Amino acid sequence: MAIVKMKRLRMLAMVSDRDELLRKLQHMGCVEIVQPEEDPDDPLWAALARPEAGGLAAANEEKNGAERALEVLKRYAPAKSSLLAPKPGVGEREFLDESRAEAARQAAREINALDRRMAAIRAEENKLEGQKAVLAPWRLLDLPLETGSTPQVTIQLGTLPANVPMGQAEGEVQAACGLAELTEVSADKDAHYCTLVCHASGAEGVLEVLKALGWSRANLRDWTGTALENLNRLELESQALRAEASSIEEKLSGMGGLNAPLRQLSDLAGVTISREEARSRLKDTRQTFLLEGWVQAESWPALERELSAYPCACEVSDPAPEDYPQVPVRLKNNILTRPLNMVTEMYSLPAYGTLDPNPLMAPFFILFYGIMMADMGYGLLMMLAGAVILKKKKPGGTFGHLCGLLVLCGITTFIMGALTGGFFGDFLTQVVKLTTGGDFALPALFTPLEDTMMILVGAMCLGFVQIIAGMVISFVSKLKNGQVLDAVFEEVTWWVVFAGLGLMLVGITPIVLVIGLVMVVAGPVIQNQGFGKVTGIFGSLYNHVTGYFGDILSYSRLMALMLAGSVIAQVFNTLGAIPGNIVIFLIISFAGNTLNFALNLLGCYVHDLRLQCLEYFGKFYQDGGKPFRPLDLNTKYYEVVK
Repeated sequence: MAIVKMKRLRMLAMVSDRDELLRKLQHMGCVEIVQPEEDPDDPLWAALARPEAGGLAAANEEKNGAERALEVLKRYAPAKSSLLAPKPGVGEREFLDESRAEAARQAAREINALDRRMAAIRAEENKLEGQKAVLAPWRLLDLPLETGSTPQVTIQLGTLPANVPMGQAEGEVQAACGLAELTEVSADKDAHYCTLVCHASGAEGVLEVLKALGWSRANLRDWTGTALENLNRLELESQALRAEASSIEEKLSGMGGLNAPLRQLSDLAGVTISREEARSRLKDTRQTFLLEGWVQAESWPALERELSAYPCACEVSDPAPEDYPQVPVRLKNNILTRPLNMVTEMYSLPAYGTLDPNPLMAPFFILFYGIMMADMGYGLLMMLAGAVILKKKKPGGTFGHLCGLLVLCGITTFIMGALTGGFFGDFLTQVVKLTTGGDFALPALFTPLEDTMMILVGAMCLGFVQIIAGMVISFVSKLKNGQVLDAVFEEVTWWVVFAGLGLMLVGITPIVLVIGLVMVVAGPVIQNQGFGKVTGIFGSLYNHVTGYFGDILSYSRLMALMLAGSVIAQVFNTLGAIPGNIVIFLIISFAGNTLNFALNLLGCYVHDLRLQCLEYFGKFYQDGGKPFRPLDLNTKYYEVVK
């Protein structure tokens, strides 16, 4: 239960062995490769170059192709999987098999080509539908569309607004020229579709009249043959496209068996991307390359044995204190404290060389969550949900930590619910009353509604205990770092003050409090200089008195959330019991408790997190660590079995 010790690794090896060594490091998963720190004044650095990055671009393209193919299959042949199914396992040799990967690449190219053809078919169909819409109003016109005007006769196809009466338009055309005829071919809610035939001598006057009515010439000069002939041809083309699309869809629907190989290909490409990114952080000469990174101290002996088979030179050293900000951090915890990684990572990892907060935080976080939730029914749901997901899905990472934390907090929630007599509020009491008319209540040591002040005092006492624990941790850390005066005047001083206040309140003696106040004054006087002695006294008093008071008061939220959750559950149960029907009661109670449970799951987590990160961590925690990210076989779809 600590921060894993790291060692700085520098390795010089042959370029010919580079790819094999990177694969070896990725297989072991214990080295984080970093960019070497260059010395701009050293001429030797100028001779070093970065390896070519072509492999990274190819790997990204391969991964994108596999993901696109999977998206296509998701539409046509989705893979069936259970919600709680774990990631399937695959042997490392099978996972890295190049022949299987090449077959998956061919499948990805084929699927993506079919998808591109489907997209082209859809675009062509849209184009044909647009052309059909243009020609449809002219379906009844038996005049070839390419027919144009002659020197003696003007012929035009055009439209008039739908609100223009055709009789009026025909009359005005006749009035403008007796050798002219306007004929309606069809009409819809937007326009009249017409043909105009008139003698060339009167064409100008007729067109002026029509333009005044809103005449718009139809642009159909690129078509040959009648509109009906063209519509029939377009329909045949659409049928052919639909038949081709149906054939492609049928083919894609039968490719569901390629989901697994494509997922493996995507994972393999992701692994290659990680390796190529690490490769880009190396430095090359013509024959050798330089690798710098961090390796877990416990993994170095095994790594050293593996590297001994290669002609390479390695240097391993412990990081100096000034290098700590650059050292990656990995936490090593047991089954009880590991789920708290979720909380620590959400806040910030501890700085390298400091304390792992998980074991110090776990008892308080888990207990406080149970106090705020405090219901046996909710606790059972949390334990069952977390345990089932962990057993069935076997999640890792943050989600796995969340499920583990859900189980641990569910245990304390159930225990506190047993102490307060809560089972979905007063659910059982209302059920017995509705079914038998009798009175029933679970035994309780105390209840939120009747013992509110006791719970409030208890919550602040627990807060005081956690604050003292934080001060103890800070005191020990300062002593280890040689900060004796800081430890005495920051922590011991206020322990004396607290002890003095306690003794004075019970009427024993005020002497201890006086000693504590003297130490409060003495601290700034001894540690500061000049006028800082005076300001330091007032600053210390103000900051510590208001700080400790505010911190302890913050723990009243333990009582507030316990009370709120209990009251809300009882309110919904009471509302459900008003009609006196057990079915209605169950419906309303279920809905209300579901809402209350969901709100409390999040609310208790947020408030618990606040107590740890602000009130507790503020006493001793040094954050700023960056996570250890070794070159490893990190995958999305499959669990690689090494």
